[in-house]
Amino acid sequence: MAGQQTLLLAIDLATTRRDEAHAQLQNIKHAQAHAQDQMQQLQQYAVETEQRWLQGAQISTSPEMLRHHYQFMGRLDQAILLQEGVLANQEQRIEAARQLLMQAESRLSSFKQVLASRRATIVKTRQRQEQKQMDEFASQQSQRQQRLQAENEI
Repeated sequence: MAGQQTLLLAIDLATTRRDEAHAQLQNIKHAQAHAQDQMQQLQQYAVETEQRWLQGAQISTSPEMLRHHYQFMGRLDQAILLQEGVLANQEQRIEAARQLLMQAESRLSSFKQVLASRRATIVKTRQRQEQKQMDEFASQQSQRQQRLQAENEI
């Protein structure tokens, strides 16, 4: 019985760790969604800025304005590249969190299987004991009946 209590404690701990791993995965997914939103905003801003520039450049432009535009777009491209790095990092974190969650679920499942196996063994042992007791009782009853019949015949 103490073994079962220890196993139940291990299952509780494994359940807690699995739940924590699940929560961590959800948090990382949320952060990744936020990073993806930022990426979309940057890309949309770059497209809008380029469109505005093209419209304004048709009216008038100077070499100085053209240089500033290219510098600004270069910085915006750098920001987009940095955000791509953030997204790649988030994907790695998500994969690592998924692996931890799968390991935690596997460990919990293993504990539950061991507990089920132990309980099945206990049930079988009890059934054997009950069957043995019933067989002994039946044997005693049979012996009594045989003695009574033997006494009645005498």
